[in-house]
Amino acid sequence: MLHLRVIAPPDRTDEVCKVLDACLGATNVVVLPDAARRPAGDVVLADVARESANEVIAGLQALDVHRDGSIALDDIDVSISEVADRAEALAPGHGDDAVIWRQLDERTADETRLTWAFVIFLALATQLAGIAAMIDSPILVVGAMVLGPEFGAVAAMCYGLVFRDLRRVGRALGVLAAGFAIAIAVTFVCALVSRWIGVIELDRLPESRPLTAFIYSPDRWSFIVALLAGVAGVLSVTAGKSSALVGVFISVTTVPAAGNLAVALALEHWSEITGSVLQLLVNLAGMVLAGVVTLVAQRVGWDIVQKRQTRARARTTGE
Repeated sequence: MLHLRVIAPPDRTDEVCKVLDACLGATNVVVLPDAARRPAGDVVLADVARESANEVIAGLQALDVHRDGSIALDDIDVSISEVADRAEALAPGHGDDAVIWRQLDERTADETRLTWAFVIFLALATQLAGIAAMIDSPILVVGAMVLGPEFGAVAAMCYGLVFRDLRRVGRALGVLAAGFAIAIAVTFVCALVSRWIGVIELDRLPESRPLTAFIYSPDRWSFIVALLAGVAGVLSVTAGKSSALVGVFISVTTVPAAGNLAVALALEHWSEITGSVLQLLVNLAGMVLAGVVTLVAQRVGWDIVQKRQTRARARTTGE
């Protein structure tokens, strides 16, 4: 269940209550007249099943409540209420599968900003990947994948493509390009300095790296893995019960390929540069493609569920 808080102009409070009354997944409605001060208005509280959130938000936005007041939704960790249980049972679909599009909109919008935290995490992950390339360590590759924060920008690109928000796609691309460029440059400089002072004793990357060769050798499996990772990443961002950290784990070989590229440049191992770049691009393309398809499937699926609910209501009303 979600907790809804609405600040509504007094002349629209009754309309807000009608929206909630019409929603099978809304319950525990409370009206506090003149409780809000900035903006001034009435406060309406309610519990809403996750699968009914889009319906309620759309109804409230049609009243322009978001312009003259506010709409806020919070997760409810514990709900001990038979009334709320009945509302969840009446709501269409299942809460774990529901996608709250407005929530996804705001979450992906945040990922289109190039922040210091994003750059630092990506640079650290890329340096881990560079070390993994030199010592052929799959454990460090996994560590770099976990630390890499780039999937948020990939998810933003997917959202922008599905909803035709080209500005969001452009900003997400810019974040990825700038982030990887800075991370690769930092790792390149660190590798050069380490080579000059003797920390790195290699003249070139090892010719045989059986445990990590996949990060610079793209093939059909690279694309297949990227597709699977893209689906998993989008589901982790949209699913009700999935841990938010799951999306962070979906780096596949983007960060490892970037780390390998930086070290290969520093050690002048030219034969691995092209493979690293291709691996990076293949994985990004695969994740974006899979993410777009997943979002489209979720959108179509919930449209079907809502249409069935509308028809069921019409039959009930007719009877």
